[in-house]
Amino acid sequence: MYALGLTPFESIAIWAVFGIALIGLAYALLLRVQILREDKGTEKMQEVWTAIKDGADAYLRRQLRSIVPMIGILTVLMFFSIYLVPPTPEALERFHGMDEAQVSLVIGIGRAVGFIMGSVFSLIVGQIGMRMAVQANVRVASASRFSFGNSLTIAYRAGTITGMLTDGLGLLGGTLIFIYFGIAAPDALLGFGFGGTLLALFMRVGGGIYTKAADVGADLVGKVEAGLPEDDPRNPAVIADLVGDNVGDCAGMAADIFESYEVTIVSGLILGVALFNITGRVEWIIYPLIVRGIGVLSSIIGTYAVRGKDEGTAEDAMSAIFSGFTSSAIISAVLFFAAAYVYMEVLSPVPLPGGWWRTPLAVGIGVLLAILIDRLTEYFTGTHQTPVQEIKKSADTGSATLILQGVAVGYESAVWSVGIIAATIFSSIVIFGNVGNTPTENITYILYGVAMAGIGMLTLTGNNVAMDSFGPIADNAAGIGEMSWSGEQDEQLQGAQQIMADLDSVGNTTKAITKGVAIGSAVIAAVSLFGSYLVDVSRAQAAEGIAAVDQIIQRGIRVDIPEVFIGMLIGGALPWLFSSFAIQAVSRASALIVKEARRQFGLGVLEGTVDPDYGQAVSISTTAAQKELVPLALLGIITPILVGFALGIEALGGLLAGIILSGQLLAVFMNNAGGAWDNAKKLIEDEESDPAKNTGKGSERHKASIVGDTVGDPMKDTAGPALNPMIKVVNLVSVIVAPVVVGLGTLPAVANWGIILVLTAILYWSIRTSKRQADDIASLEPASGD
Repeated sequence: MYALGLTPFESIAIWAVFGIALIGLAYALLLRVQILREDKGTEKMQEVWTAIKDGADAYLRRQLRSIVPMIGILTVLMFFSIYLVPPTPEALERFHGMDEAQVSLVIGIGRAVGFIMGSVFSLIVGQIGMRMAVQANVRVASASRFSFGNSLTIAYRAGTITGMLTDGLGLLGGTLIFIYFGIAAPDALLGFGFGGTLLALFMRVGGGIYTKAADVGADLVGKVEAGLPEDDPRNPAVIADLVGDNVGDCAGMAADIFESYEVTIVSGLILGVALFNITGRVEWIIYPLIVRGIGVLSSIIGTYAVRGKDEGTAEDAMSAIFSGFTSSAIISAVLFFAAAYVYMEVLSPVPLPGGWWRTPLAVGIGVLLAILIDRLTEYFTGTHQTPVQEIKKSADTGSATLILQGVAVGYESAVWSVGIIAATIFSSIVIFGNVGNTPTENITYILYGVAMAGIGMLTLTGNNVAMDSFGPIADNAAGIGEMSWSGEQDEQLQGAQQIMADLDSVGNTTKAITKGVAIGSAVIAAVSLFGSYLVDVSRAQAAEGIAAVDQIIQRGIRVDIPEVFIGMLIGGALPWLFSSFAIQAVSRASALIVKEARRQFGLGVLEGTVDPDYGQAVSISTTAAQKELVPLALLGIITPILVGFALGIEALGGLLAGIILSGQLLAVFMNNAGGAWDNAKKLIEDEESDPAKNTGKGSERHKASIVGDTVGDPMKDTAGPALNPMIKVVNLVSVIVAPVVVGLGTLPAVANWGIILVLTAILYWSIRTSKRQADDIASLEPASGD
């Protein structure tokens, strides 16, 4: 808060936001106590649950050992990314009693500490959120024997714990950094955002490979080959599949949305400081933090209101969850405008440029964007909607037509999603387009509006993460029920299995919805980070004595410059290469799981003469996931640095434009096509099984839908979601490295080419390593049995 000249109201507001962050964490603790009081069911249910819990814990421990060394190296690089360039005017103003070297030292340490804080907070969100999901799944299964409503409440509130950790820690970290660094906070916040984003990439890639290797392998060998039902205890890959739901959908998604939450506030404050320098008004910086505080309170109210009927259905559950989301949205929108009116109009002695209403309107557009993407994704992936019904009908003629129909659905959904995001950016042009006094100022205002839309979109992060975690919790609960009650004819247990099937179906839709929101938020965050890129590069150019007319924010990035076009081509291609490596990893590992399951079937597992060895599939999935972490992360880190040093900062801007567009389209396509295939399969499974009519489980239509589902699994749960943090890693690395590229622009040509050659060698190693994984994983051939 230093060097900003805050009023007493503004100081109180900042500390109130800090207090709200603590309230969000306290609410998560309260829900945890409530969940742990619930019954864990029978001894058999707890036995299955323990196997899932042990597998998930073992995976997270091994993942942590894989990523800690890289975090240590990058912490040092975060320090030097500031220390090698002149301090910003804001940093000099904040630490006005120090010389430039001392300021660079303090800010460098702040960025390094922020990076560690972001990494640790992201890790906490993912790990604690996953462990709470594991604690909840057996309790949901137990409650399903007695009440639909209680099962829904336990599952949703357990997911809310992860949501409030995301809200609370994201707001806590950002507010603490702002309180200490004041106007210089964006420099340290870049480290905070990058730490959270990098951990999210690790957890998304690793968890996604693990969960889909197990899921695809379990489906192919269990359902298609052996004709086993979902989560049959005779399937040797079933525990690995259930573990994967937690490490992929819970830990991975929680870390993913956490970093989006961080990144939007980082870009908002960077652009807020730019507007502060233009207008001298601190409201541009303070209001985003107030909005985040309002969002936490709104999420607490909305999530606690979600309850189901004792004799409810899937439609009732979806209605209750969406009602909670809508309630939070309405409450937050009203409070956004009320806070803006009081703060920017009533308490402001001088009117804000353009009027007080523009900023809250941009935030409201962001909330509306989240709702529209929610509804759009639900339309293309919901079981009662036309696209999924058409995919189900296409199963009549086999797997090929079913896959073609799903591909078409994914393509169309990507176009509509881009249209909604384009409309959001256009709305910022309408709201802020003529507020500035110059074209450059207008661009800054517009980009600030986009950043505020991103903040608004993720205001209801507590609700979004709760909806996402609800899916794997319900899925695991259904698996625990199937494995514990298999063969039971008890009417109560049959009713419980139907409750689990209904909640699982709803969970598939809520997961698809939150993935859609995550993808949309990634694009909005990337666009606002693009604005931060222009601002930071221009500041670095000014520090190097480059005239204002030649600075990038004045001159722009021209596509007709060959280097810029090359950058766009590289940026557009990067998501496809990344997705290729991720899907290949799933394909290789799932093939090994199929071989292992076949081996165990040959020993007598299907006949019941030998117990399945679940540990083999768990080991295969864990090993495969860890082998891909560092190479795929380096692909996102090294590429923008290499482009910046080899082709210049304008080309690096072109790379950002290419990756935003290409990554958005590809991620939405993979997410929605995969979700639609999955729900079409579940619709066929819910049919009455009749071989004469080719309906229900075991039918040819069912087998065709399983093929579609297994094709879509690595798309919707591995490559697609992992593109979100990958896009933001590339953007944050670009924002961090661009001033270094400008500052080192006077290096001798030999030194510059030396840097380029080293970066090229590292990039080649990462690509070559991913290509070699097939040989390495093949060495894990299943152990032979007697």
